[in-house]
Amino acid sequence: MQQENSSSGAGYGAADALEAVPAPVKTTRPKPGERRVQVLQTLAAMLETPKGEKITTAALAARLDVSEAALYRHFASKAQMFEGLIEFIEQTIFGLINQISAQDQDGVTQARAIVLMLLGFAEKNPGMTRVLTGEALVGEHERLQERMNQLLDRIEASLRQVLRLACAQGTLPETFDANSRANLLVSYVLGRWHRFAKSGFKRSPVEGAEPQIAALLR
Repeated sequence: MQQENSSSGAGYGAADALEAVPAPVKTTRPKPGERRVQVLQTLAAMLETPKGEKITTAALAARLDVSEAALYRHFASKAQMFEGLIEFIEQTIFGLINQISAQDQDGVTQARAIVLMLLGFAEKNPGMTRVLTGEALVGEHERLQERMNQLLDRIEASLRQVLRLACAQGTLPETFDANSRANLLVSYVLGRWHRFAKSGFKRSPVEGAEPQIAALLR
């Protein structure tokens, strides 16, 4: 799993989001750390099943053609496996937000790019969308959902910051409420993520989003 760089600040749509995690390639003798990556890749791939069935360590081990004991040599628990995915999501999303902030000076353009990036990330990583919405975390350790809530709070804080910048720049009116609008944008993104997941990953979260985002940034 690798983060994808982008050179354009205004076009953070599906093409600029992280490429979908590839299916693991079986090797006879994985290099140090390689098996851990394979486990996370396989977990992400299994989460792409439209039916959204609960994933067990037994099923994960069977997909990798290893024993459950072999999994626990790399992760202490299934919760730790999900934490590995969440950490990857965090690093990727906030890495891209930092790129957007560095490349675009206009606050409104930054906000638009961040929202499009979030939708594009989901489209390119359907399995991880189920982690972002919390669907894949139902019945798992509560700390996982708490961590996802913190991630959403950080996204909202990033949007609030760029919207305040836009107000200071005069591209948004002084009466514009950056706090409530940042919250609304996160709710919009969550809604699109949920619709994408509930449709069995058939309804693109990016399709038709640009005019809607423009309306939310007025």
